[in-house]
Amino acid sequence: LEKMTDLVAVWEVALSDGVHKIEFEHGTTSGKRVVYVDGKEEIRKEWMFKLVGKETFTVGAAKTKATINIDAVSGFAYEYTLEIDGKSLKKYMENRSKTTNTWVLSLGGTDYRVVLEKDTMDVWCNGQKIETAGEFVEDGTETHFSVGDHSCCIKAVSSGKRKEGIIHTLIVDDREIPEAVE
Repeated sequence: LEKMTDLVAVWEVALSDGVHKIEFEHGTTSGKRVVYVDGKEEIRKEWMFKLVGKETFTVGAAKTKATINIDAVSGFAYEYTLEIDGKSLKKYMENRSKTTNTWVLSLGGTDYRVVLEKDTMDVWCNGQKIETAGEFVEDGTETHFSVGDHSCCIKAVSSGKRKEGIIHTLIVDDREIPEAVE
């Protein structure tokens, strides 16, 4: 395995199917550009006359569009920025925290990352979209599913405040799981 001598940037991107690592190599003498997603080479360009520009690729199960922008700052210094779905990584993650809930938990020695996509009510666990059963209850809705041999339920209840909207709570084996901050 060749050493990544021209590694200039590393990003962690939390998507519904997991946290993905994006690495970027940029040879400022050869113009070489290499993009790795989760350690797998996605793009390789050996000789590029232009040292600035962009590389676009996809990340994760949903094939989310990602772009690395390469800009000259001064002389031989470069700046590398990552965009996800056309937004800066920071903006994308801020928006994502409004559209998803994430819980990280350990059950019987196994770690699980459960993600709820609020717009579709899809539930992901450790990178896989899982089967759920939804039902209306007196104070909102419940989305039932299993993780291993554990029964899980995401309760959706109105906060009663327009600005806060709906509060989603994950309950596993009758125990409330605190939401993770990614």
